[in-house]
Amino acid sequence: MKTLFFKTQIITILLFGFTAVFAQNGMKIPQNAVFYMEINGKQLNSKINWDKFNPFLKQINEKDKKASWNDYSKTGIKYDAIQHHYATINDSVKSYNTHFTLDNKEKFQEFINSVKKKGQEVTRKNKYSYVDLDNDIFVAWNENRAVLSMISYQKPYKWDEDGYVTDSAVAAIDSAATVAIDSADVEEVKPFDYKEEIEYLKDEVSYLKQNIKDNNVEILKLQKDIKYLQKHHKYPEEKIEPAEAIEDSTYAPKVEVVPPPISQDDYYETEPYAPDSIYQKEMDSLNIEKFKIVKKLAEDSFDRYFSSNLNLEVPKDMLSFRDGNSDAFIYADYEKIFNQGIYRQLYKGFNFSSLLGKMYNSHSAYNLYFDKDKVRMVNHYQHKNEATQKSISEVYKGKKNKKLAALINDKSVGYYVKNINGYKYFDMMYSMMKEAGEGMYQKELELIVETMKIALDEEAIAKIAPGNGIFVLNELKSKNVEYTDYDYDDNYNEKEVKKTKDVMVPDFTFAFATENEGYWKRIFDMLVSNKEMSKKFAKDGDFLTFKDEKNKDGYLDQIFFTVKDGVVYLTTSKDNIKAQNQSDVSKQWMKDSAKYPLSGRLNIQKLLIGLDKEFKSKSEKTTLDILKKYVGEMYFKTEVKGQSIQTEMNYNIKTDSENSLMYFFDLFDEIYKTSLTHKSSTTL
Repeated sequence: MKTLFFKTQIITILLFGFTAVFAQNGMKIPQNAVFYMEINGKQLNSKINWDKFNPFLKQINEKDKKASWNDYSKTGIKYDAIQHHYATINDSVKSYNTHFTLDNKEKFQEFINSVKKKGQEVTRKNKYSYVDLDNDIFVAWNENRAVLSMISYQKPYKWDEDGYVTDSAVAAIDSAATVAIDSADVEEVKPFDYKEEIEYLKDEVSYLKQNIKDNNVEILKLQKDIKYLQKHHKYPEEKIEPAEAIEDSTYAPKVEVVPPPISQDDYYETEPYAPDSIYQKEMDSLNIEKFKIVKKLAEDSFDRYFSSNLNLEVPKDMLSFRDGNSDAFIYADYEKIFNQGIYRQLYKGFNFSSLLGKMYNSHSAYNLYFDKDKVRMVNHYQHKNEATQKSISEVYKGKKNKKLAALINDKSVGYYVKNINGYKYFDMMYSMMKEAGEGMYQKELELIVETMKIALDEEAIAKIAPGNGIFVLNELKSKNVEYTDYDYDDNYNEKEVKKTKDVMVPDFTFAFATENEGYWKRIFDMLVSNKEMSKKFAKDGDFLTFKDEKNKDGYLDQIFFTVKDGVVYLTTSKDNIKAQNQSDVSKQWMKDSAKYPLSGRLNIQKLLIGLDKEFKSKSEKTTLDILKKYVGEMYFKTEVKGQSIQTEMNYNIKTDSENSLMYFFDLFDEIYKTSLTHKSSTTL
């Protein structure tokens, strides 16, 4: 069995080959597919520098003595072809499949022989050959096509009044797949004796109680040992009593040799208990039967594909937002993901299936681009119900507010701006809840929703907070705080020790628009006049100040509140609400924030610089230095586009990498090499 890392590497190579069949007319993607991905191999292959990538994989592979392949740029896979991925989910089976094209069958077979299990024979069928790389990973191929399938099987259960029972349909499959048990080996079942069972349970209770006592004593001893080792880097020396005088001098006194303390590694090397052979046989039997099931499923899928014209037919609705110029396209059906398999069973038990099913009755499409100086992703979200999608679109058509945009500045770490229609948001939630009843509770829930609409004045609430808000993270400041630690003397006596440390606290501003300033001023006045609240809230001119003396060593011990010109402010500094000096770049951000329903940015480098003191060890600081060298800035904006909600996200890179795809390789390569250097120096 190959190492987990090596298996992951092989899967990555096969999935990262950027190749597949050209989708025309042929085998259709299964109806229960929840995920589809299309890789534009022609574009991505031109962006990969194999002279860098292949030696890196070879270097990692050197640690695995079983690995024999050393040229991943020549695996027989056609890297400049299109590749198709899709995943399926149901109550018992989850699968991930990849269809790709070959340009050298012999080379591909050599590659497969180097990664398959030792001694594992390739199964040859009429139109293809296949082999299992692991218990749940199968690869099949012919002259110019190949398929990778990862299949997991779990016996499904459904909820009944008496508890969980096995699904009858799957039980039939299991019974057909299991091996018959010789009736002669079955022991005679004795009648149930409840008195005997009670005595057994009482013994178990006594045993567990005694174990709790023993474990608590052992835990206390181990905790003391840990504290002593942290301080002295060794165990306390044992005092050896002098041996008593012995009359017969021909015999030396027996001195007991105390072995050195057992290291942590010894616990992993030794096995205190012999494995239960019966249990092991049962587990082996279950694994064998599970393997037979997934192997049969994989073989059936291979038969269907290689009996077709070897083209994969993709439904048009999955490709409606695909951009042929993108490097990768992804489609996810959230309705199927959350209404099939374990997710459905999870919330169905709480009678949430109708409400959550309606909320998640949607799909998203993603186009990914690895440009020269940035990674760009464009997402299209669309609800499957036209009325609901229309309601969501109306929510994203809120009023703009330039006063909030004035808080943006290019010196900040980042910001997030929201301009939605608060009144329409209520309509959308009412619409989703109205038909979310479960059977006989449908009328009751509709009545509750109608009552809510009568009791709540949506227009009045929308005036309190119309839907415009902004959060600005200005910087991370260092703060010296005091904390309590514990120390131990040579006799394990514990004592409290007061220490100090530097922590990073956020300097931020949260603000939102309001059309009812009086409401918020009355809230502030109540906080000051209330006997209990006034201990932490105080009036400071136009500001309300929150200060927690008991938590002065916490991350946030003081916040300022105020209402001014139709905006409610919550900030860590009074100066934050003043107009900021804005460069041409921040002025453009300001325009975007007033234009789009949602927008924001995050300067990851500034964030890491602010968190510098949170990295303590030498290796952590080295990794931080590498990240600060590489990381860039993220920026996104969301708007209504036709019948979908479109979000564009850009991650700007700042190094001299060939392109944004190789940028991630360069980053990982440097971190990996640094970790090897650090590990080597630590060992020495």
